[in-house]
Amino acid sequence: MRDADTIVVDGTPVRLQGVDAPELGTAAGRDARRWMVNYLRGKAVECQLTGERTYDRYVGVCYVDGQDVGAAVIAAGHALDCARYSGGRYRDLETPAARSRLNRARYC
Repeated sequence: MRDADTIVVDGTPVRLQGVDAPELGTAAGRDARRWMVNYLRGKAVECQLTGERTYDRYVGVCYVDGQDVGAAVIAAGHALDCARYSGGRYRDLETPAARSRLNRARYC
């Protein structure tokens, strides 16, 4: 686990497509990572990779028990939708509190 939008699955870093989580250098980023660690603890994660790469990470949509991990972290208020990469599929899951407290990345 790197942060709330990059997870490591079987040794492979996967950037969650369309998820904009705060950086670890912020309190919100550390909270988001802690939430993600607890959410994924002991669970099997399956990812559908897009074939894209960003830095050393593959890009994909990951699932736990059939639930989209990106959707879960956004609905929990720890990340925002990055419409440039999600096509807006997570926009309706954003919480008002997250919208007011988290800064959306410029590239989104």
